[in-house]
Amino acid sequence: MKLRAHLASVAILVLGTGVAYAWIDRLEASPFEFDPANTFLVQAEWLTGIGCPTDASISNDGSITTGSFSDPACETGDPRDRRNEGLLLVKRGPTDNFAAAGMEIKGARGEIVTEVGYDIWKPGSLSEPAGSHCSHGAPRFDITPFGGGAATSIGCKSPAPVVLASGDGWLRLRWIIPAIKVESLSIVFDEGQDAGHDNLGLAVLDNIDVNGTLVGAGPVSGTGLPPGDTEPIWKEMW
Repeated sequence: MKLRAHLASVAILVLGTGVAYAWIDRLEASPFEFDPANTFLVQAEWLTGIGCPTDASISNDGSITTGSFSDPACETGDPRDRRNEGLLLVKRGPTDNFAAAGMEIKGARGEIVTEVGYDIWKPGSLSEPAGSHCSHGAPRFDITPFGGGAATSIGCKSPAPVVLASGDGWLRLRWIIPAIKVESLSIVFDEGQDAGHDNLGLAVLDNIDVNGTLVGAGPVSGTGLPPGDTEPIWKEMW
């Protein structure tokens, strides 16, 4: 597909590897909308209250916190996420519309990546139409190697992920990949309402995993950009 090939080279998410505690504080997940013709049919945003709950507070009477709840799929999560944030990715209209939603993470360029994954809002199994759209092509990781070369794409169903855990409405997915020194890595959602078998054009993700480090919240700045940045790299290339 023309759009997919194009986005593989321009939709950028900078990531890398290393010891999780040494680099988690420098990773930031910035959502973006790629919509050069201003069709306004795509959206990407971290929203509170839609993520996979990890030790989330609950109340039985609405006045005080009476306990906590964790979905079995995400008993571990990003310790920086205090508001149960989730990443909403939406594409309305047809898949052929030249637009996409996505997310980029900056902070670890030049590192080696061997594992990627995320939690996806989807009850039951990947074969069921309920919940988030999950196909061979979206949502997908696009990984560009350091120094140039062809990008590696990892779709929600292709190659088949390892399902680490399933919960009340979520699945935790992981892919072990050949070691790649990373120039950029993105999550791209570019399939619309005409894409089966759910015809939804929407996915909710959380706890984006790279080499065991989980990113489950948006940038602290609230601007969709890491501190000090004014435009995402993919936009600068246009």
